[in-house]
Parts: sequence; C-alpha cells; structure tokens
Amino acid sequence: MNNTNEMEVVFDSCSANERFARVAVAAFLTQLNPTVEEVSDVKTAVSEAVTNSIIHGYENEIHKISVACRIEGDKFLIKVCDTGKGIDDVRQAMTPMYTSRPDLDRSGMGFSFMEAFMDKLEVESQPGIGTTVKMEKTIGKGRHLWTGQSL
Repeated sequence: MNNTNEMEVVFDSCSANERFARVAVAAFLTQLNPTVEEVSDVKTAVSEAVTNSIIHGYENEIHKISVACRIEGDKFLIKVCDTGKGIDDVRQAMTPMYTSRPDLDRSGMGFSFMEAFMDKLEVESQPGIGTTVKMEKTIGKGRHLWTGQSL
C-alpha cells in the first residue's frame, strides 16, 4: 500500500479564504485519523500562515496563495506560498511579539503559534519574490499513551 498522498489548492488572498484553507487542509488530514487536538493544531498553524500572506505578503491586495499538503507515513507536511513582498529579516519576523504592521493591532505571534503547534517550521523568503512557510507534524505520536500500547 502506498503511504504517501498529496494535494494542493490555490486561492485568492482574501480573508474569507483563510477559513477555506483551514477546512481543506483538515479534510485532507483526516485520512491519518488524527485526534481532535492534532486537527486543531494544524488548522491553527495553517490559519496563521495564510493570514500572514494576506496581511503582510500582499497587504490585503488580491493575489494567489498556494497551500500544498503531503502525507508521508505518519508525517503531515504543509507548504504555504505567496508571491508577495517577502520578508526582509526572517529571524526578526519570527521573534515573538514582532509585527511589521503595528497599525493593525497585530500581536506578532503568528510564527510563534506555528512553532508551538507544529513539530517543524521553516520559513524561506526573499524581498520582492515572496514567502514559503513549510511545516511538519507527526500524527498519532502520543496515541500509544491512550490506547494502552507499549512504547
């Protein structure tokens, strides 16, 4: 049996599509039989990445955002891409409480939430080219504690 699968959706960078991205990714994730908490974690991380593209990457102009997902065994990989303005200093942008848009009352916690809810986070960005956020989460890694299975 093949234990890999992929999907990709491309949509306009309008705020209503943030919910669409969350649901599309969650629906694809269900084939791994995730816990409610795992689904919630992934949906939150996707929401933060897509919202960053809309607000920071495109500054609320309508362009395209791509969300690709890949299943490799029990690993769930997500890639969110935009071709927006990019990030000048990724390390600074990933600092908790940092925001490039304080005028919008942004909390500056988007990347921190992504790091907290996912196992791995990688951000690649070039000014004027765009940003790619790659995230990974192992699904079911704590399940043995609840099913009585031994380690």
